[in-house]
Amino acid sequence: MLGVGGAGLARALRARTQAWLWGARGRPLALVHAARGPHAADWQPSAGRGPRGRPLSLSAAAVVNSAPRPLQPYLRLMRLDKPIGTWLLYLPCTWSIGLAADPGCLPDWYMLSLFGTGAVLMRGAGCTINDMWDQDFDKKVTRTASRPIAAGDISTFQSFVFLGGQLTLALGILLCLNYYSIALGAASLLLVITYPLMKRITYWPQLALGLTFNWGALLGWSAIKGSCDPSVCLPLYFSGIMWTLIYDTIYAHQDKKDDALIGLKSTALRFREDTGKWLAGFSVAMLGALSLVGVSSGQTAPYYAALAAVGAHLAHQIYTLDIHRPEDCWEKFTSNRTVGLIIFLGIVLGNLWKAKETDETKKNIENRIEN
Repeated sequence: MLGVGGAGLARALRARTQAWLWGARGRPLALVHAARGPHAADWQPSAGRGPRGRPLSLSAAAVVNSAPRPLQPYLRLMRLDKPIGTWLLYLPCTWSIGLAADPGCLPDWYMLSLFGTGAVLMRGAGCTINDMWDQDFDKKVTRTASRPIAAGDISTFQSFVFLGGQLTLALGILLCLNYYSIALGAASLLLVITYPLMKRITYWPQLALGLTFNWGALLGWSAIKGSCDPSVCLPLYFSGIMWTLIYDTIYAHQDKKDDALIGLKSTALRFREDTGKWLAGFSVAMLGALSLVGVSSGQTAPYYAALAAVGAHLAHQIYTLDIHRPEDCWEKFTSNRTVGLIIFLGIVLGNLWKAKETDETKKNIENRIEN
């Protein structure tokens, strides 16, 4: 009887071990961990352990992992566990809102919060559309094989319903703006839907992403002013597109081998070993366009100091980039949040500096009149 019990215990232990080594859907955990690839850079050290022994962390990935299990695939579908994309979508909006502020005034905080919420929703909607289009390709790429639709955690119908919910909420945000901005915002939906298809037909899908991701550079200004000023908005939009070509080309180098095998295209495959030269050219164009924005909007010293800091950051980023190391590509890609924040800070401080210059000009005029 003891022998029978021992054999049963051995079988139970063996079954539990196999269940642990193989995922719930029959995939080895080694593949699951590999599928995370360079996104492991999102992990942050824990600050302790919760009541159930889970590591406590304030990182976005930890917040998603602590959410109710049925919600987790939908949060990952929105990429809430990897917020860098939301930052890169949101920051051009902040530039535009900041530039539209009156001299000496801070940006409109209500608009910043409104656009921040909209960025989360529209980035989530864009990722949902992308994953619906690309689910067959995602299954063949190590880094994307664990995405919820590709992994079978969410069906195509469920993702479609979820997409409808995100777009409905985003529409609610858009309807808070003026009529000009509502029409302008609605016009971007075609770009959001068609961008994921570009990698099938052109080596420049990053350009299509730039046109899509930087629409907020137009929308932010119109939300404050009621319409777009071409002398400010167009060079700002162009600079954002150049910025996207920089960071998304770096990002694309992570998947270039898999993309080449399955027939997808990218600027990483187009530029290859000349990537550094192309990125340098995009950086010069970006900084030139931002300088034109400064001239057109009457910006001051802090703004141009920020541009100098951005130039130094981009130069270091490009010079030290190792396009053959996915981990380094991910690190350089995520560092572009700093680029966007520096520009926003420069706009805010430059705008506050305008009030100081205006006051000094008034004093000079009054002194001349008295004399």
